[in-house]
Amino acid sequence: MDIFLGVIVGLLVLMILVTVHEFGHFLAARKNGVNVLEFGIGFPPRAIAWRKDPKTGKWRRLPRSEWKKEKVSKVVYSDEKDKSLAQNGMIFSLNWLPIGGFCQMDGESAADKRPGTFGKSSFLAKTKILFAGVAMNWLVAFVIFTILAWVGMPEFLEGQFTIPSDTRSDSTPVQITSVAEDSPAMRYGLKKDDYILEVDGHEFKYASEIIDYNKQHAGESVRYKVRRWENACDTLVCVQAPCECESDEVQETTTHVMVTLNDADSEYLLGVTMASTQTVSYSTWSAPIVGAGLTLQLTGETFKGVGMMIGNLVSGTARLFSPNSEIREEGQEALSQVKDSVSGPVGIIGVLFPTFTAAGPTNLAFLAALISVSLACMNVLPIPALDGGRWLLIAIYKLRKKELSKETEEKIVSRAFIILLALIFIVTILDIIRIAN
Repeated sequence: MDIFLGVIVGLLVLMILVTVHEFGHFLAARKNGVNVLEFGIGFPPRAIAWRKDPKTGKWRRLPRSEWKKEKVSKVVYSDEKDKSLAQNGMIFSLNWLPIGGFCQMDGESAADKRPGTFGKSSFLAKTKILFAGVAMNWLVAFVIFTILAWVGMPEFLEGQFTIPSDTRSDSTPVQITSVAEDSPAMRYGLKKDDYILEVDGHEFKYASEIIDYNKQHAGESVRYKVRRWENACDTLVCVQAPCECESDEVQETTTHVMVTLNDADSEYLLGVTMASTQTVSYSTWSAPIVGAGLTLQLTGETFKGVGMMIGNLVSGTARLFSPNSEIREEGQEALSQVKDSVSGPVGIIGVLFPTFTAAGPTNLAFLAALISVSLACMNVLPIPALDGGRWLLIAIYKLRKKELSKETEEKIVSRAFIILLALIFIVTILDIIRIAN
């Protein structure tokens, strides 16, 4: 059920973020006099649609019989005021596939010279339209991070941006999220939702540190200091029967549990899954500054990660052809890092969202803002199928003072799109393999 809920939430969040991106294109297009033929939430097939009358400004339900008759013929404008409206009126649609949204502009080819088309607009207008979606994604991240800075910002990044003079932090210890059947943890009394305060007198911030400590003491007895909440009846010591307790009081208790770990070659040593320490910081007047600073920090980290991934991909591939076996192994390791650092739609929706949804609304909001930053950064990249690549293509032809023909543009963009789809397919397969393992 948690996975199902996480997948549903993931689809909704991604659809909202992509729709917001497309809404940025829509606003910039209308502001710069480019006709928008259709703005859709979700991808076709259509579920329902409305058309706006360009003269009265009123919306009417678009019958299915008209869905195939909506191509706009050559538009003739009576005055400059009409340039922001298509002759037949803009369509707003809700579609069946919840995987994003779209903004269909009139004459999206740079070669189109009809009034009111994207192609007819100036280079500056094209720049604003193409990057408006990116700006909206950064704006969404800024707003979410600003709200989180006020109500409680989870700390996931080492050196995460804060204003120290206006920051208060609270931390929760490592928490046990599940206990395996017939495991040492279950036999000796560790429970789900216990907080591990100490292990043999040592405080650990990360679950991985406790796992490493357990490995070093496999087969030995380890003392865990835990904090838990129990019903008062559960802690009652009955000296003489019959002993009855009907209290609903829940109290916090701290106890020590001595556990003898399994041997090193066993399936598991302790038999629990754990969540690392969660630190939450709070800001007041500096919340907008924290929102902006964290958006910039994550943007930098995203570009840094993309650069490292490309570097590992290139160097790893080159090393595979070396006659030296050690260099070939280094190449395989570099390519393995690329594989582990990339997550596609299946990994995001099937793994990340269920995990963050279960962790609470603030963690989920943080993930949404992080993905919004990632969408912005990805669309800036000079890949012809994306906004940054389309702008670069238009800019190159403008500098060369040559006209970018519709055929050339479609050929370049379509080939880049095919490559992009192939990469998404490969990453999806890798996600499935990781989940299966």
